[in-house]
Amino acid sequence: MDGNGRWAKKKGALRIFGHRNAIQSVKDVTEACGELGIKYLTLYAFSTENWGRPKEEVDGLMELLVNTLKKEIKTLMDNRVKLKTIGDTSHLPQECQNNLQWAKDTTQGNEGLTLILALSYSGRWEITEAVKKLANEVKKGNLEPSAITDKDIENYLETSGIPDPELLIRTSGELRISNFLLWQIAYSELYITPTLWPDFRKENLYEAIWSYQQRERRFGKTSEQLNPVG
Repeated sequence: MDGNGRWAKKKGALRIFGHRNAIQSVKDVTEACGELGIKYLTLYAFSTENWGRPKEEVDGLMELLVNTLKKEIKTLMDNRVKLKTIGDTSHLPQECQNNLQWAKDTTQGNEGLTLILALSYSGRWEITEAVKKLANEVKKGNLEPSAITDKDIENYLETSGIPDPELLIRTSGELRISNFLLWQIAYSELYITPTLWPDFRKENLYEAIWSYQQRERRFGKTSEQLNPVG
C-alpha cells in the first residue's frame, strides 16, 4: 500500500494525512474482497524498515492503528472478517499489541474473509526466523538436515496454514517487492499500478483482478502441458 506520503505532499499536507485517508482504501478493498468471495487479503501495513521513519510519523501511525481497530471492529464482525497479523508485533507499543490481540480474539470465529495485517514485518526476517526454528529441531535430533523439504520451511513461516498469494498488487508505480512475502510470492502474478494507495478503490481492484484473469499460470510448465489437444 504505497504512495500515502506522496499523496499528502500533493495536497500540501503532512504525511500522516495521507495515512489517515488511506483507511478508506483499506475499507473499500476489504469490502470488495468479501463481496467477490476472496478468502485471504494481506496488507503490508508497516515494514521493519519503516521503524527508521521520523518518530512523529511512526507515533501517528501507531495511534491511527489503535483508533481504527476500535472504530472498525463492528464492521469486521458484521462482515464475518477474521483478523490475523504477521510480523514481529512485540516491537509495537503495548497499547497497539493489546488492541491487536483484542481484535484478533474478537474476530477469531468469523468464517468470511481473512484479513492479514503485516506489521513490523520483513520477508528476510521471516525466513531467518524459520531457519532458526528448523536448526533447533535439527539440534534436538527431531529432524535430519537432508530430510528438510519446502513444506518444512513453510510450516515455520508466519503464514503457515495460509495459501500463497495468487496476485500481488503494487500501488504508486513502484517496481520492487520491498521485502514482502519473499518465499510466498514465488509464483504470484504481479500487478503494478501508478495509482497512489489513498486513491485506490474497488474499481482499481477489479482492474487488477481482470488483468490476473487474462494470464496463463504455468508454474514452470508449457501451455501445451496445461492445455493438451486431443
